[in-house]
Amino acid sequence: MAPSDQPRYSLIPSFLYSPKTLLNNVSSHSSSSSSPPPFSGSEGRNSNNNFMIPAPKESIPLYSPAYYAACSFGGVFSCGLTHMTVTPLDLVKCNMQIDPVKYKNISSGFGVLMKEQGMRGFFRGWVPTLLGYSAQGACKFGFYEFFKKYYSDLAGPENAAKYKTFIFLAGSASAEVIADIALCPMEAVKVRVQTQPGFARGLSDGLPKFIKAEGAGGLYKGLVPLWGRQIPYTMMKFASFETVVEMLYKNVVPTPKDQCSKGLQLGVSFAAGYIAGVLCAIVSHPADNLVSFLNNAKGATVGDAVKKIGLVGLFTRGLPLRIVMIGTLTGAQWGLYDSFKVFVGLPTTGGGAPKAAK
Repeated sequence: MAPSDQPRYSLIPSFLYSPKTLLNNVSSHSSSSSSPPPFSGSEGRNSNNNFMIPAPKESIPLYSPAYYAACSFGGVFSCGLTHMTVTPLDLVKCNMQIDPVKYKNISSGFGVLMKEQGMRGFFRGWVPTLLGYSAQGACKFGFYEFFKKYYSDLAGPENAAKYKTFIFLAGSASAEVIADIALCPMEAVKVRVQTQPGFARGLSDGLPKFIKAEGAGGLYKGLVPLWGRQIPYTMMKFASFETVVEMLYKNVVPTPKDQCSKGLQLGVSFAAGYIAGVLCAIVSHPADNLVSFLNNAKGATVGDAVKKIGLVGLFTRGLPLRIVMIGTLTGAQWGLYDSFKVFVGLPTTGGGAPKAAK
């Protein structure tokens, strides 16, 4: 294969390039010496060893390093942007959990914040939110796709089909353990900035203040409660999404998935994501209250949180707002994630476990 005929790869999707730039790059490689363009090689080597995202309309082999890289980038796009967008809801929710006397309900919570901090106050903590959940999204979706395939191969073709729900649960739990290690420092700073007015303006001054007060280890003080919140949440998010997608195609959509338009498939992804998000919010809410309490109160323990909030409060405080927030958030995340997969030429998520290697 001539160098000019070989596929061109980039870590950045081609919608960030201009066609002229791409054309110039191709021309310069074709007219220069016989050395191949960067990141090129035989098709077999690209599909197995090159952790790059091809430009759209170039096929990405399923379960190749490029496939997992694309899924990770889709996770950044999906989680980072959606969490940043709902920062005002998250801000009210965190304050309702920390100070329910002052922030009695959703409407009064918004009113208190507007009166005390103005419109700018609604997006306090958006930078650690964006960075933290972008890192989490990359790990969550990229490693989920990896572990889902890995566990399917371990189980074998027959068991992978028979016990696919267990594979979804195991794959999502494994991915979330890694994802929360990436998220935890930014989550700690975010909660402190959002719930302690005057502590810091944002990440740039909030992170040094946090480390000075509690040490670098303090950034991971909430890791175990974060796992307690996020692992059940993510297991429910992925397993219920995959199950609802399969049910929708079987019972609601009259056409098999592979015959549906991409628009209809993305609509199914959003609907299944919203349903999954409501279930996620309910399952993970007690741990969410613990995370907010521990990251707000210096030196506090889980026992202190339970004593202060109460068992009933752990399950109910801030729950209606979180259902609205997480339902919308999860639906949007799955819609954006699958939109990105479609954009780079990959199939949408759902419809069964990956075919196991024989």
